[in-house]
Amino acid sequence: MKIPFMIASMACALAITACTPKQQTSESLKDALAGKFFIGTAMNAPQIEGTDTAAIGVITQHFNAIVAENCMKSEELQPEQGKFDFTLADKMIEFGMQNNMHIIGHTLIWHSQAPKWFFTDAQGNEVSRDTLIERMRTHIHTVVTRYKGRVKGWDVVNEAIEDDGSWRQSKFYKIVGEDFVRLAFEFAHEADPDAELYYNDYSMAHEGRRQGVINMVKSLQQQGVKIHGIGMQGHMSMQFPEVSEFEKSLVAFANLGVKVMITELDVSILPSPRRDVGADVALNYDYQKEMNPYTEGLPDSISSALHQRYLDFFKLFIKHHDKINRVTLWGVHDGQSWKNDWPMRGRTDYPLIFDRNYEPKPIVAAIIEEAKKAASTEK
Repeated sequence: MKIPFMIASMACALAITACTPKQQTSESLKDALAGKFFIGTAMNAPQIEGTDTAAIGVITQHFNAIVAENCMKSEELQPEQGKFDFTLADKMIEFGMQNNMHIIGHTLIWHSQAPKWFFTDAQGNEVSRDTLIERMRTHIHTVVTRYKGRVKGWDVVNEAIEDDGSWRQSKFYKIVGEDFVRLAFEFAHEADPDAELYYNDYSMAHEGRRQGVINMVKSLQQQGVKIHGIGMQGHMSMQFPEVSEFEKSLVAFANLGVKVMITELDVSILPSPRRDVGADVALNYDYQKEMNPYTEGLPDSISSALHQRYLDFFKLFIKHHDKINRVTLWGVHDGQSWKNDWPMRGRTDYPLIFDRNYEPKPIVAAIIEEAKKAASTEK
């Protein structure tokens, strides 16, 4: 949409970020962070299909790891029992192989975005424990075997622990019990013994969730279950989490002897309808205009605060690069981010490090500079 010249001039005079000069850089994040950790992004359907060519240019220049935002979740891969659709997933894997990407599979077992048939029989009744376990086995074996040797790591189980450290009362937990996590990891290891296997969750800076995940991972390790890493989802706001609390979890997880990944990273600047909103995709609030204050762009003060928030966390990641295997942004640019529609549809958010014009924000150059500084001190 074109903006009349006078309106555009007034907007710039009000220091609206959308009018600031584009930040050009010929350097890449993946080169600057080489030797520290993989830097990745989630790919959506237009990018996987090759129609979003601008995003593909950003991905190939700056990232060396990819994950599917949606197309490898169970409701997408197996919408009906026994009827798998690998069309998009195959294309993403092919793209990753052609571009020498570190490919991650997301996600095998998750209570959300799982097809309803997974938990019910033909009459709509809840299935037995044995039936659900067999469905888990079939789904995991089919998917993991298909991409054996190409997908380097899998988010095997997603979001099984609550903020207070207790088990989430999902269908998997209610029907199978806490053994569903162990079984999922065992099935994945059977299907591809060489793939790395991860547990992935959000709000990992909460003390209760931190301890709950630690307890779960220790239990798996004591049972001899192969678990190679923990994914700390980075769905952040300007207030949560505190960097210090996030660091406590990062270090605590690394002390378990597993790799740590920063997954699904984005930083929302929008007000939250609830303090403890977390990242539960099931939440949905009615649109409120006052909760959508930046439809025309970000004021300089907000843009600067967002820049600093990202920089603080990337400084933390670089500081602990010996513990971190990968940092993955949850999307390529602001316009595609799920945060525009969650937990309230129709808002305008700015949560990623590339803008709606596919241009790098100043934070990209700042991360590159921070990586260079760290490299020079390590020599």
